[in-house]
Amino acid sequence: MPETIAGVTIPDTALVREATALVRDAADDTLFDHSRRVFLWGSLKAAARGLAVDPELAYVGGLFHDLGLTDAYATKVQRFEIDGADAARDFLRAHGRSELDAQNVWLGIALHTTPGIPAHLAPEVAVVTLGVETDVLGLDLDEITVDQRADVLHRHPRPDFKNRILRAFNDGMADRPDTTFGTMNDDVLAHFDPTFVRSDFVEIIRNSAWAE
Repeated sequence: MPETIAGVTIPDTALVREATALVRDAADDTLFDHSRRVFLWGSLKAAARGLAVDPELAYVGGLFHDLGLTDAYATKVQRFEIDGADAARDFLRAHGRSELDAQNVWLGIALHTTPGIPAHLAPEVAVVTLGVETDVLGLDLDEITVDQRADVLHRHPRPDFKNRILRAFNDGMADRPDTTFGTMNDDVLAHFDPTFVRSDFVEIIRNSAWAE
């Protein structure tokens, strides 16, 4: 029987069950509950905005979006967002979803820390960022009713979440600091490490190989 939280039905399919098991095995409680909330918030906001989203794809996008922060999926050579995006694309291909479906979920995860772009792409891309911005930044909470929030948080609570997610970000990126260039992720590294030196875009241009 399908599970329903805050009016959002989680598809009772083999793909969804296997996605849940994969992420439950790889992630701790903080990341797992966060990822489920991202799916739920994103689905609620998409519905409020009139976006038709494939629920299986939204679920994989939400569940896999932070897999790159886990030991099992972190490559340490690229942005953590790409690690999760690659895992989701491989998972969806293995479960018979189309290349377009897999690519849209890949984009949703890859771009979830890049504001301003996902909203202009397919709903399956946008829904991940809608969920992330809700759970991490608290944006546009008025689009979700008090009762809906209470139901989601009853099922997936967020004890000390602000501090725990910041630590998870730092732990997942501290050994690949160069991958944070051009994103807000370098704010996290600078917060935890006062010796962290950000790459300066202006200086990269000024010191480029061009002679002028």
